[in-house]
Amino acid sequence: MTTHEKIDSIVTTNKVVLFMKGTQQFPMCGFSARACAILQDIGVKFHDVNVLDDEGIRQGIKDYGNWPTIPQLYVNKQLVGGSDIMMEMYQSGELQELLKA
Repeated sequence: MTTHEKIDSIVTTNKVVLFMKGTQQFPMCGFSARACAILQDIGVKFHDVNVLDDEGIRQGIKDYGNWPTIPQLYVNKQLVGGSDIMMEMYQSGELQELLKA
């Protein structure tokens, strides 16, 4: 299975996925911690993928969504964005609406 296929499988089998540094229990960078805190505050269950565990995933996710930074949030197989976009959407209520759907 290629890295692209592995990532595709992860985003296909999980409604909400956060590719991040660390885990939701132990984020390893401030941006990942903020992304987790936003999702936890909304109360949504999400699948986390620790990119520090797999260099292929760490690089591959950047190509997969054509997005250069981590964390990356996927909802229903669609890239939402990183922690800054998540924060803007959270503050406007847009993220909560997206996750309800």
